Amino acid sequence: MSAPHTAARHNPKVTTALRRFAISISVLNVFGYTVLGFEQPWLWPFVALATGYTVEIALELLGARAEGRAPRFTGGGFKGLVEFLFPAHITALAVNMLSYVNDKMWVMVFGVIVAVGTKWVLRAPVKGRMRHFMNPSNFGIAVILVLFPWASIAPPYHFTEYLDGGFDWLVPAIIITLGTMLNAKLTERMWLILAWVGGFALQAIVRGLLFDTSIPAALAMMTGVAFVLFTNYMITDPGTTPSSKWGQIAFGGGVAALYGVLTAMSIAYGLFFATALACAIRGAFLWTADIVAKKRAEEALELAAVTRSVSRAEAPSGAQPDAAPAQAEAPAPCACPADACSCPTPANTEAAPCACPADACSCPAPANTEADPAKTPVAA
Repeated sequence: MSAPHTAARHNPKVTTALRRFAISISVLNVFGYTVLGFEQPWLWPFVALATGYTVEIALELLGARAEGRAPRFTGGGFKGLVEFLFPAHITALAVNMLSYVNDKMWVMVFGVIVAVGTKWVLRAPVKGRMRHFMNPSNFGIAVILVLFPWASIAPPYHFTEYLDGGFDWLVPAIIITLGTMLNAKLTERMWLILAWVGGFALQAIVRGLLFDTSIPAALAMMTGVAFVLFTNYMITDPGTTPSSKWGQIAFGGGVAALYGVLTAMSIAYGLFFATALACAIRGAFLWTADIVAKKRAEEALELAAVTRSVSRAEAPSGAQPDAAPAQAEAPAPCACPADACSCPTPANTEAAPCACPADACSCPAPANTEADPAKTPVAA
């Protein structure tokens, strides 16, 4: 027997957003290696993509087998496979583009494996479905920075290293324009962006007032390509951020607040660690909300059972309070299923009140002396 058909992995709007994300980051990498000045070896993006595709497909096959379903990349031909690999494509290129591990390519490969694999490990229930809550590429980079202290993020200057004469402002302008259009129309994460940018400016001012940090220098970071890229293409990941207005505001503002705290503690690479912490907090919240909801449902069932027991105990001896109303409201003495599709011979005075056989699929008409004894089909 063939595996059951599975629904589409994403709705059309999310698929379109992922397609444009994938195209944007691919174009950026092409220009990065040919014009802008990316410092990672040119072969590494291809290694990262091969790693991401392999891990994504392998884990999907294992997950489909464990869950008894068809793999999500089957049934749609080559187009379906390409759409399935959009997230892995984005994650792999982002990990390679935003991390710098000297000449240790295996560390970059490790980061891609962690980033793609975390979607199958760190999950939480969201509207009855298990969904990953950690931003994949951000988490992969954060793990690299924690496990390999000599590693770092890619130097921000390599996005505009070979540009001058005012063209160094062209790159962030393009990213802001395209990113804003993408997030406003498809991901619908503008509230998150506004909360993040506003919160970042606020924490810069607060750090300046409390810790004598240079406020202009802290605010100047917002003009860099790294910040603009992070704002439009990293923190707005639709799969790991809330969809509601206030959820987005809480998430964006929370990341900004966590960044301010980490920076005040002299912890480097605060953008990535703050985002990872915010995602972890959201995952814990989702699990807590699910446990509380199930607990309340169980308590409601127990309360209903106790209420029925008390009602039966207080009823007069020999009375059947539940059966009496049912008998009074029933139009005919028949307990056949409501979803039946035919009517058997009506009951008569010598037979039982209802003549439906055990395997009957409909309820007969009320018994009376004028009923036609023939079976009458009923439309579904």
